[in-house]
Amino acid sequence: MSNIRKAFGNGTAFIGFLTGGDPSIEKSCEFILEMVKGGADLIEIGIPFSDPVAEGSVIQKANIRALTAGATTDKIFDLVELVRKESSIPLVVLTYLNPVFKYGYERFFERCRKLGIDGIIIPDLPFEEKQELDEIAENYEVDVISLIAPTSDQRIRQIASEAKGFLYVVSSMGVTGVRSEIRTDLQKMIRLAKEAGDVPAAVGFGISNPDQAREIGSMADGVIVGSAIVKIIEEYGEAAGPHLYEYVKSMKAAIGG
Repeated sequence: MSNIRKAFGNGTAFIGFLTGGDPSIEKSCEFILEMVKGGADLIEIGIPFSDPVAEGSVIQKANIRALTAGATTDKIFDLVELVRKESSIPLVVLTYLNPVFKYGYERFFERCRKLGIDGIIIPDLPFEEKQELDEIAENYEVDVISLIAPTSDQRIRQIASEAKGFLYVVSSMGVTGVRSEIRTDLQKMIRLAKEAGDVPAAVGFGISNPDQAREIGSMADGVIVGSAIVKIIEEYGEAAGPHLYEYVKSMKAAIGG
């Protein structure tokens, strides 16, 4: 069983996201470990980028804070190394194609394997163009996580049939961010995905409170929360650790953890 699959081995998984290096590499490590202690099953680490096209204002501002503080791709790898000294939790990085291309595909994924990064999410990588990168990542035992959005039934089936690690189900069109309600027919999307493939389906974009987590967790294999976590870091800064622990604990409890 891959490390990512282990995250889904005990009921509905809680997946937490933060932007690496916001407010510092050392604090990001502390925050990740607090989320693990609170019950997170998998952590997504955002590699700061100057043009994060899929992100709403909350995560865009976190990218700016991290870049201003000196975060780089290499420093995010340093962050992973710090985390791995304390935890074997499944780790996935979220970045954009340009930073990976500039770093060099082989060099990037070789470091991922060496440090124990289990997967990667690249929101601006078109499904039709992912084969070359997918093959390189697979050579280094890194899963390229596929995303499905509210779109045609046939496209959902096609993407799900080739998915690895877990399937990222985008709950709403547009960019990331907290939403008061989610109106997408998630049950249908998940059903179509399950008919086409056997990887776990986790829902993200817009989930922020226990009621939403409970509702979505009843139909999905995992619940992904990013902007709400990043907002806690924005509000409390270096003192965010205990608040993240309590927040993750409450969200995990809501989905049956």
